[in-house]
Amino acid sequence: MKRFTVILLGLCSGWALAVPPPDTRPFYLGFTPFPHEISVEAVQYTYDRIAEDADLIVQHFDNGVPWPEALDGAPFAQAIQDDWAFRRGLTPTAHRVLLTFTPINFLRDGLAAYRGDQEEMPLPPPFDSYGFDHPDVIAAFTAYADRIITYFEPDFVLFGIEVNLLMKHRPDLWDAYMVLHRATYEHLKRAYPDLPVMVSVTGIDLLDGYTDADHADQMRALSDILDYTDIVALSIYPYMTRYMTREIPRSIYEMLAELIDKPLAVSETGYPAQSFTIDAGAPIQFDGTPELQDAWITLTLDAAARYKFAFVVNFVLRDYDTLWQQIGGQNDLTIIWRDTGLYDEHGQPRPALATWRDWLERPVTPVP
Repeated sequence: MKRFTVILLGLCSGWALAVPPPDTRPFYLGFTPFPHEISVEAVQYTYDRIAEDADLIVQHFDNGVPWPEALDGAPFAQAIQDDWAFRRGLTPTAHRVLLTFTPINFLRDGLAAYRGDQEEMPLPPPFDSYGFDHPDVIAAFTAYADRIITYFEPDFVLFGIEVNLLMKHRPDLWDAYMVLHRATYEHLKRAYPDLPVMVSVTGIDLLDGYTDADHADQMRALSDILDYTDIVALSIYPYMTRYMTREIPRSIYEMLAELIDKPLAVSETGYPAQSFTIDAGAPIQFDGTPELQDAWITLTLDAAARYKFAFVVNFVLRDYDTLWQQIGGQNDLTIIWRDTGLYDEHGQPRPALATWRDWLERPVTPVP
């Protein structure tokens, strides 16, 4: 009895928290093939590292929709066909595929731009006058979804990227968007009943006081989508909150799990391992470090195990300092994600990569 009492007291005093890590994981680990510079070698490097450092790859399309071709059943521009073929040819055959695309534009304040011979082209008439709920928009987007799904044969489909930002930036467009959202979800579930279908939300905007988002609006957006997504995928960058890089918001996943009554995943995340400054009228300094990055990755993967996430994606594999200079990024906000790679700009692994690999070594036992 005395021994039993000692054990019981130990459990109550916190010994129960000192349990060994699980031998398996419920989630896949992935990256996008976003390269660190503009070169074929950089793209090949990125795919090679994904083959070794992940078991999921994200084919991410946030660069427009071929609206008229999708509506008419016409061939897509050769640039699109070549891009798709290149991506599919480099995708590791054993990896799970998360396919992401969206009807919302990059700024999350209107209909996605046109993708033809180039990305992010102006919408052609009559699409430049259509709302999200126009029958031709719905027909074109669902047809586009069918074609891109058929081509990539994904294991997960995400058909709307950071959709709650539309509510944040253009709440007047939300109801029309939801008409398209519901129609797309219902179409995809009929066509691919066994395929997990979802959208992503910016997790930080769902938490009251974390950002400048109107909380009531965000709760309405979340409520509206819950019946029309199999998984709620989180796009989550904690340093873009009131916490910045001063501290890691350690209760963030617990709060989101309590808020969202659906299976969860992380469709994109990252944390800067170096300092940078943005100009928002006045300079704002973010003091990222490798240690803070590792703390965020550790928190994320521990939460993914605890709450049985479907997958976790660190968007950037390797810091893209060279790409940032090549595209003249000194004058825009792409610096915000520049230093979030698990490899630095020289290709050297950071401490967070060791944490990532420790989880990667464990076999996956997905939640049914």
